[in-house]
Amino acid sequence: MSLPSNFEDLIVAAEQLQLYKKLILQLNKDLLYANIDLELDKETLPTSLKLVLQETVYDLINSKFSDYLNLLYIIDVSEAKIRNLDGSDALRLSEDVTFMILQREWQKVWYKSKYS
Repeated sequence: MSLPSNFEDLIVAAEQLQLYKKLILQLNKDLLYANIDLELDKETLPTSLKLVLQETVYDLINSKFSDYLNLLYIIDVSEAKIRNLDGSDALRLSEDVTFMILQREWQKVWYKSKYS
């Protein structure tokens, strides 16, 4: 499996395989485990998904950093990839982390679909 390199590719792949709703369900499940107060509707448009998740990540980075770290741990985002990001601009960081979160959630959904 090759991971999508950008948000658009990820959404196209999810929709082609009819796994977009499962991606949202997986994201909701992990947000709940991380005790993050955000639940996305299964009918959420991809652009809204990206914006709402990015806003949430931005808020976590700026005001609830331990919750942010907990979310990354629960979703299982690579610590090495996070360390390679430039943390000087919180907005850019939140955008990059949002994509990494969606990429990891996509991986989970894809594997479950393929091997179950």
